[in-house]
This record gives sequence, structure tokens and C-alpha cells, in this order.
Amino acid sequence: MEHVIWWQVYPLGFVGAEATSIEGTEHRLERIVDWFDYLLELGCNGLSLGPVFASSTHGYDTIDHFRIDSRLGETEDLERLIAAAHDRGIKVMLDGVFNHVGRDHPKFREALRDGPTSEAGQWFRWNGDKPVAFEGHDILVTLNHDNPAVRQYITDVMTHWLDRGIDAWRLDAAYAIAPALFRAVLPSARERAPKAWFVGEMIHGDYEGYVAASGLDSVTQYELWKAMWSSLNDENLFELGHAIERNNGMLETFVPATFVGNHDVTRIASTLSDERVIPVAVALLFFLAGVPSVYYGDEQGFRGVKEERVGGDDAIRPVFPSGPDDLAPYGRGLFELHQALIGVRRRHSWLHSAHTEVHDLSNQSATLISRGSGEELVLTIDLTRLDSDPEPHGLVDGSRHVVASGSGWSIAESVSPAAEGR
Repeated sequence: MEHVIWWQVYPLGFVGAEATSIEGTEHRLERIVDWFDYLLELGCNGLSLGPVFASSTHGYDTIDHFRIDSRLGETEDLERLIAAAHDRGIKVMLDGVFNHVGRDHPKFREALRDGPTSEAGQWFRWNGDKPVAFEGHDILVTLNHDNPAVRQYITDVMTHWLDRGIDAWRLDAAYAIAPALFRAVLPSARERAPKAWFVGEMIHGDYEGYVAASGLDSVTQYELWKAMWSSLNDENLFELGHAIERNNGMLETFVPATFVGNHDVTRIASTLSDERVIPVAVALLFFLAGVPSVYYGDEQGFRGVKEERVGGDDAIRPVFPSGPDDLAPYGRGLFELHQALIGVRRRHSWLHSAHTEVHDLSNQSATLISRGSGEELVLTIDLTRLDSDPEPHGLVDGSRHVVASGSGWSIAESVSPAAEGR
């Protein structure tokens, strides 16, 4: 995983699918395959897909984990996507929603008919005669993970798609699932696919403890995500420094999944109050330890605000054009910044698990130093220059040899061992 950089796609939005399930089948997964050249040009080599399984609405209300959503295609379409990805050296990760299912799931319909104490009823959690809804969403009913039948079902789903060639599972809402579930189901999955990677969605809580108890390989690093944007907005880099120290500590147990955007949060370009510091956030993503992912469109500066209402995710899960030539030209500079920083990451793959020291820390400036494999890289951040210089500053500073530059940013690399210089 030290060499994988994911491009995350929310498929139903990406292809412009209908808001609810349809009769018949639309073969739209091919539209994602059409963007593989772009994915590779960006510098990524992993495709992280949001929900692709049959659902009633947004994909997280699954009704059949063994069937592809008819708005996207069918099993053969996904198998062709996986084969095409592997032919290009691209790994594929699927989104496993195993904390809850949609109300139209056949097992839940059976439970409603036969009652909470029935065989089907015991698949779910109940509050009296009412099913427990996930985080207040009535369309999402929570599974009973203590039921051996539910555990076997989840095992069967995971191995079914691993057998069809996927390389990784993102495990949705892991923070709401007791780690004992994954401790029970992962051995069978790992036996079928020893090299597969399993990452859980964690927002808060004890990351290290959860990984140790569950047997997962990684969890999402929301602590670092929050610090990356809020420290820049507040011009309080002490928050960033604290988060980096926390991230360093996690490396003793696991390497976290890092990001500056995903399908659940406001776009980074809309989150940051000053767009001139977007390059700093991107530089942090590829400089700090972790398994990084880029949310589709972030590399083009897409805007979008998440709202707490029905349909409030639509703005951050947009349709993508038919091809790169249809993208707006003003996103090219940020795309090239991503390319340059991913290039640095690729040339120094030890950054994957490198501890980072924080030096010369103030509210508006910091020097970050990472070392590994006899090398040293330095990231300098200086927000005080924003008022005197209209261009953004996120500089990876090494020698005087500038290897990449753009509007307001430059990247230099050292070829000297750390002991001799930067």
C-alpha cells in the first residue's frame, strides 16, 4: 500500500444516474473506465468506488450486496472495469455498507412481515417493535452483528467480490460497528485474498485501539483532515502541529487513510476561506504519512457545500463530463500541482510511513521535516506572505533546484543524503 494513491469516485453521481432505482439496466460503469487515462495522468494508481450495489436511492441503502445497481450496470460491467483497471496497473476498492441496509432489503421486508423475534427479525436491531435506524435515517435499518447469520452474510459478500478481483474494501460506518464483527469476518476474507487491504471509516474515537481490536489494516484519518483545513482557516498552525504528532503516534499501529476531501464533506475549495492556501492543503496530503486519496474533482478545484437535508450531498457528488476535454480550463493549474506533488510522493515512497517533525512553529508558519531511506524532505508553510503576495504558498523546500512550479508555488528536491543536507 505504500505505493497506492487512490482516486475516489462516487459512481451514481459521477455517471449522472437517476436519484432512485430504475426498471431495466443502464450500462454506465464504462464511463468510469473512460477516465482511466486521466487517473493515471494525475498520478494515481487506485480507484476507490463508492457504492455500486443495488439500492433504492443514494447507494448506502443497499438492497442486494450481490447485485450491481441497475443504474450502473450488472456484474459483467464491474468485472470488465476490474479487468481494465488491472490491465493498467490500477487497484480497485469497493465500498462495503455492512452496518445497515435499506428498508427494501428482502430480509428486512421479511422481518417486517414476521416480527422482531422471527428468523429474519433477528437480523436487525429493534427498539421494541421499531427497527433501529442508523443515525436517525429511517430508510437505513441497523443490522444485528451479533447474529451468526449476519456475520456469515457479510463474510459471503466480502469473499464474493474479492473472488472477482477487487483489491480492497472500504468498510462504511465502522465507527458504529463493534470491532468484534471484523475480527470475526476478516480471517475468511484474508484467506481468499491475502493481499487485500481493509480500511474502516472512523470519524472519532480511539483509532489505534479500533485497528488493534478489529484486525483492520487502516482507518480514515478525520482528525488530520479537520486540522488541515481548520488550522489554515484560523491561521492556527499549532492545531496542525498537534494533529501531526497524533498522526505520528498512529504509525506505531497502522498507516491511516488520509484525504482532504471525500463524498461526505464539503469540498476543500469551498471549505477553505482563502483559496490561496489550497496548495498548502494539497502539499500536506502528499507530504504527511498515510495512504492518500483524491476525491474526484478536488484536483480541478470543484466547489460544493454539504447540507444537512434530503439531497444535501448532491452538490459534492456531481456528474463528471464525458471526457477531460470537457473540464473547465481554470482547473488545470491545480491539476498540475497535484501531479507535481504526487510525483514527489512517488519518488520518495518512504513518506508513506515517515514520522514528521514540526519545527519553527507559530500561528502562521511552520517547518515540517520528514526523513526516511537516508533522505530528508522539508515542507515549509508561511501564511504571513499571503498579505504581501497575492499568490498561494505551499512550498516543498529542498535544494535550489526547482523541479516543478506553477502559479504561486514551487517544488524543489534534494538528492543529498539527510546527513549532508536537504
